[in-house]
Amino acid sequence: MIKVYYLMHSSFIVELDDRYLLFDYFNKAVCADVVDYKGSLPELSKEKALYVFASHCHKDHWGIENLHLADGRTNTKFILSKDIRLGRNYLIRNGFDLSIKEKITFVAPMKKYQVDDMTIETLRSTDAGVAFVINVNGLNIYHAGDLNWWNAEGRGELYGEVYGREYKRALKPMINRHFDLAFVVLDSRMGEDGYFLGLEHFVKNFECEYIFPMHMWGQYQWIERFKNRPGMANLKDRIIDIDQENMIFEIED
Repeated sequence: MIKVYYLMHSSFIVELDDRYLLFDYFNKAVCADVVDYKGSLPELSKEKALYVFASHCHKDHWGIENLHLADGRTNTKFILSKDIRLGRNYLIRNGFDLSIKEKITFVAPMKKYQVDDMTIETLRSTDAGVAFVINVNGLNIYHAGDLNWWNAEGRGELYGEVYGREYKRALKPMINRHFDLAFVVLDSRMGEDGYFLGLEHFVKNFECEYIFPMHMWGQYQWIERFKNRPGMANLKDRIIDIDQENMIFEIED
């Protein structure tokens, strides 16, 4: 049994028999002026290894307080985009022993890493940092971070075309792969003409069993709007419905 916890925004936990994968967790207070998130970490068994992923340094995807997740645990590791700066003096000022760096793997775009028995590939983002492609326990998992077909309303057709080309280019390394779980951006701030572009391209071009929309800023009604788009009738069953924070999904493996 696989459990997927939707915490908030782009933050999810994938719980497997022997470990947790935590993605893009952050202090919800930093977004309080935009959305009143209720999401929080569940109690995590210390018997299971914890792998903490952060796709980039933006405050809605990472906070240095996450390093405290290693407190009292001997089996915590961090996989962080290299744009997250954790220099010696910065760590000391924030009360961390420098030994915490032994638990961190910094990753760059378009690279492959081996962390314990996990193979981790990174894609180049269309915004900041990386997207993650992970093979673990026979599962293939994709977390987009801020890799998306950005097309902000009012920015013009050329703006969307440029981001569209970059988005498709960034995803090329994943062509012809099958994914079990994918976490993909669906951002309503892009407006009616742009919110769906990145997710629609992913759904139509990649095989994936379960696709979780994310980066929605609490506007969950856009999932149903997306699923009702033309051409989605035979594909929408793969899109997971989310309507609040702290949801748990159980998936048979």
